[in-house]
Amino acid sequence: MTERLAASWPARAGARWLALVSAVPLAACGGGGWNGRLQCAPYARSVTGLQLQGAAAGWWRQSAGRYAHSSMPSPGAVLVFRATGRLPEGHVSVVRQVEGTRAILVDQANWVPGRIDHGVPVVDVSRRNDWSAVRVWWQPVHSMGKSVYPTYGFISRDLPERPSPDA
Repeated sequence: MTERLAASWPARAGARWLALVSAVPLAACGGGGWNGRLQCAPYARSVTGLQLQGAAAGWWRQSAGRYAHSSMPSPGAVLVFRATGRLPEGHVSVVRQVEGTRAILVDQANWVPGRIDHGVPVVDVSRRNDWSAVRVWWQPVHSMGKSVYPTYGFISRDLPERPSPDA
């Protein structure tokens, strides 16, 4: 399924576009920063109702014990990107639709600076098929981005299952 989905996306990224894309950091997903008020974390919070604050990368630790964590996507879950040099505050996206075991569509703010995008393709490129590394569609070049981003996994509103005391 992923191969078919990925093959349907045009791969026409010119060298100039790639140079431009490489130079643009995807920073400030915490609620301030280089694109004013439009940030990924406040957007994801408003869409999902998750009561999490601060930088996107901090959502994983902050949500532990409060919300369910998973390595499998489901509609409405939040994919949490780890902080990296290109994503100093991490990033969060909301799963819109599961397209297969390694492909989803997400809604997100500020991946393309200053925009909210819906139905953005994201593919799992992790070695263990656990969504710990992804590639994201880059609209300005109409292609999957070449960068691989590490992720923590998915947060959902469902409370974590607790083992029974008899187990």
